[in-house]
Amino acid sequence: MKLKTIIVAVIVATSVFVTRAAENELPDRKSVLSVMQKVNGYFMSKYPDPGEPVYVKKLYTSNLWTRGVYYEGLMALYAICPEENYYNYAYDWAEAHEWGLRRGTATRHADNQCCGQTYLDLYRIEPDPAKIRKIKANIDMMVNTPQEDDWWWIDAIQMSMPIFAQLGRLTGDARYYEKMYDLYAYTKNQHGDNGLYNPKDGLWWRDADFDPPYKEPNGEDCYWSRGNGWVYAALVRILEIIPDDEPHRQEYLSDFLAMSEAIGKCQRTDGFWNVSMHDPSNFGGKETTGTSLFVYGMAWGINRGILDREKYLPKVLKAWNGMVNDAVHKNGFLGWVQGTGKEPKDGQPLSYDKIPDFEDFGTGCFLLAGSEIYKLK
Repeated sequence: MKLKTIIVAVIVATSVFVTRAAENELPDRKSVLSVMQKVNGYFMSKYPDPGEPVYVKKLYTSNLWTRGVYYEGLMALYAICPEENYYNYAYDWAEAHEWGLRRGTATRHADNQCCGQTYLDLYRIEPDPAKIRKIKANIDMMVNTPQEDDWWWIDAIQMSMPIFAQLGRLTGDARYYEKMYDLYAYTKNQHGDNGLYNPKDGLWWRDADFDPPYKEPNGEDCYWSRGNGWVYAALVRILEIIPDDEPHRQEYLSDFLAMSEAIGKCQRTDGFWNVSMHDPSNFGGKETTGTSLFVYGMAWGINRGILDREKYLPKVLKAWNGMVNDAVHKNGFLGWVQGTGKEPKDGQPLSYDKIPDFEDFGTGCFLLAGSEIYKLK
């Protein structure tokens, strides 16, 4: 082999090695925490009164699901940086609502139950039965009644499922785990024509409206990124909570692994995910909430040794760096956030500067992602 050919080969090999090393270079923990605090600080400064109602076309009490997701993220931030003002902000929010649910303890709607995840987190820090009396009464009602079809949209899996897991662990009562599985299995296997999960693709249709024969403009199935992100995050949260010998743990883990494989295949070259996972032409472009939830799940899987580090770490870091560089403003505002909805067209067009209808849940998703990026070793 000629010397020139050898030199070129060495240069190429070295370039590939350096590129791969850079892709696997972990961000400094101080920088991760700093950007999380900046994003959270923007939100807390803009909404200083956690109990104040939310106005978006109409008035909502601030214990609605969008704010509940924010507090999931805030509690994840508090777990790695226990600043007193974070705890107080969450505690004052719960107190303002008397530790209650939107639409009361008789509600069966998962969105109204989401706030209970934070109530249970606060209870674990400082136990007081009054903090969880209402959410426990609500979930006990679900456990003690026969309906299994309440979660007819996949977002519900994240809004409600972790509460069953939390109460199961807290009380030692396996009935919470069994009811949780019954609700999950019905959504997975029975809602719509044959359930909302497509094992062939490893992804979920948002609700029965998107079951086949519904197709995206390019002829593919409609898999909405944030909807799949909700399921992915819920699996993370329950796998973190339920015991190793819980009878359905292996199925949850199998679903998590299948989703990880499917999600990884859909990542954009800039690190983000599109709103439509199998049709980048249908409102294609960066989207922060689905991306954040995928980062949260994948980073958690790497941290627990469940996902292959070599395969998934470059995806996670590319996505995190993409969000930090292309979505986070200097003041902590998050761009490229799709507002509330159920499909790719909702809240469009997205942009770096556009303020979504609700700012809270996007912040919560980003904080969840950051909490697992921070733990990477």
